[in-house]
Amino acid sequence: MGTHTDTDSTHSMDPLPTPATQAGRDGLAAILANPGKSVVGLDFDGTLAPIVPDPEQARAHPDAVPVLAALAPRIASVAVVTGRPAGVAVRHGGFAGVPGLEHLVVLGHYGAERWDAVSGNVSAPAPHPGVAAVRAELPGFLDRIGAWQGTWIEEKGRAVAVHTRRALDPQAAFEALRAPLTDLATRHGLIVEPGRLVLELRPPGMDKGVALLEYVREINASAVLYAGDDLGDLPAFAAVDKLRSDGTPGLLVCSGSDEVTELRERADLVVDGPEGVVRLLRALAAHFSPGEDISARPAFEDEAP
Repeated sequence: MGTHTDTDSTHSMDPLPTPATQAGRDGLAAILANPGKSVVGLDFDGTLAPIVPDPEQARAHPDAVPVLAALAPRIASVAVVTGRPAGVAVRHGGFAGVPGLEHLVVLGHYGAERWDAVSGNVSAPAPHPGVAAVRAELPGFLDRIGAWQGTWIEEKGRAVAVHTRRALDPQAAFEALRAPLTDLATRHGLIVEPGRLVLELRPPGMDKGVALLEYVREINASAVLYAGDDLGDLPAFAAVDKLRSDGTPGLLVCSGSDEVTELRERADLVVDGPEGVVRLLRALAAHFSPGEDISARPAFEDEAP
């Protein structure tokens, strides 16, 4: 499991964490050595934004945008990789029109959509017809199989998700729905992406790993950091492993959650949710800009993994 410790406390810069694995330490060292060729990839919900019962109420941590605006000009790019529509992530993150975020992109719908801060435009292919078919069938389908009270549907444009967090027994509802929703998705040429008490039905062929790998290769990055919190982030972790095996160093960060132990176990570094992610990004930004007041809040501090 990833942990961290303080580095030399006499250093004039904000302290940076020490990854628990050699691969993670190599990844961090590569980012510090050549930030202008490094990508910082970040999930949105649970990583930049706290998890809330209603996804429409999710907003980025209040310090996230200022810290990203301080960090982004010092590196090749910040890529927010999310299952949300790109425009929704931009709106909920507050990323549009922020000075310093010109090097930020949002890879929405697992990379099927892309928003670039420089242009402010979203580019995307035509939607998969199976999504519309599932959207029409899903309410009656859930009723017929006796879905738990409190289960609800989230419209995501190029995907549709079924949440169980409001159910009387959220985990039991999640497990009970997994197989029937997989059957429904398969009939319409879709796949099911499980998350934290949510099952998303979406087109195949794109996931956070594909999106991250393609983007890192597109800009010819020499190192990558990826931070996530959810089962949907496992493909991105696998993509970083693939990049490492091909000679591109990487750092895997888990935005700590007891709900997704597999991600914690695979991470080089575990931080305490979105607050911990912000502290990590602040420490990186301060390292690249010694003497600059990145934020009035405290720098990266020791946190229990």
